[in-house]
Amino acid sequence: MATYAIGDIQGCFGTLCCLLEKIAFDPAKDRLWFVGDLVNRGPRSLETLRFVRGLGNAAVVVLGNHDLALLMAAEGFGKRGKDDTVEDVLNAPDRDVLLDWLRHQPLCHVEHDLCMVHAGLLPAWSVNQARALAGEVEAALVADDWRDFLANMWGSEPAAWDDALVGWPRLRAIVNAMTRMRFCTPDGIMDFHAKGELVDAPPGYVPWFEVPGRLSADTVLVTGHWSALGLKMTPNLLAIDSGCLWGGMLTAVRLADRAVFQVPCLPEEVAGAAV
Repeated sequence: MATYAIGDIQGCFGTLCCLLEKIAFDPAKDRLWFVGDLVNRGPRSLETLRFVRGLGNAAVVVLGNHDLALLMAAEGFGKRGKDDTVEDVLNAPDRDVLLDWLRHQPLCHVEHDLCMVHAGLLPAWSVNQARALAGEVEAALVADDWRDFLANMWGSEPAAWDDALVGWPRLRAIVNAMTRMRFCTPDGIMDFHAKGELVDAPPGYVPWFEVPGRLSADTVLVTGHWSALGLKMTPNLLAIDSGCLWGGMLTAVRLADRAVFQVPCLPEEVAGAAV
C-alpha cells in the first residue's frame, strides 16, 4: 500500500497512464494525490477527469486554477484563453456529472504532517487556518448560489490577506493564494504576473515558501502550479510540477519515503503539438 503525489496533468492523460504503469499503481491498495490542474492545455482533459473521478476513494484531488477556470467557462464566466483545450469536457454527454464532481473537490487537503494545495499558502497562515479558509471557498462552491460565486471569483484584487475581508473579496483572496500565487512580499502581497524561475522574482518579492517566519513551515506542503520551478524537494516542501505539458516530466513522489518516479511527456501531448 502506497500513496503517491502526482504533479499537474493538464490533460496529458496518456502520460499519466505511462506514469501509473511505471509505479505499478493498484487502485485496490494504493492512493493518488493530485495537486490540481487536472485539465486544460493538454489534449485529453475529458479522459483525465473521467479516470480520476472513477478512482473514487483511491484519489485525493485539490482544485487548481485551470480546474476552477473550467468551472467558470462551463457557466459562461471569465475569458477563455486562446490555448484552452477543454471543449471535449464542455461538449461531453457526461459534462454535468464531471463538473459537479469537480466542484465538490477541496481547495486544500491536510493529512497527518502533510498539506496539499495547488499553489501555496500565504506566510501569515498556519495550516489549520488555511484549512479553515479553504473550507469557506469549498462551501461557496456547493452553496445554492455557487454560480454567483463563480461569477465573482476571478480577479487579482485583493492581492493581500486581511482577516477583516468579507464577501467575494475574501473568497477571491483565498483562491488567489491557494491556486495562483508564486511570489509574494515578506508581508504577503502576492504577484500574479511572474511565472519564471526563482531568479525572475520581481523586486521586493520572494518565492512564497522562502518567506522568513512562514507559519506553515512546520508542515510539509505538497504543491504544483509552478512549472518553471521544476521538481523542488526540501524538508517542508514537495513542489512537483515538473512541466510535463511543456515537454518536461510528469512526476510522482511516494510520500512515505519521498522516492521520485518520472516519465517524459508524450510528444503528442506537449503543448502546441497538434498545431
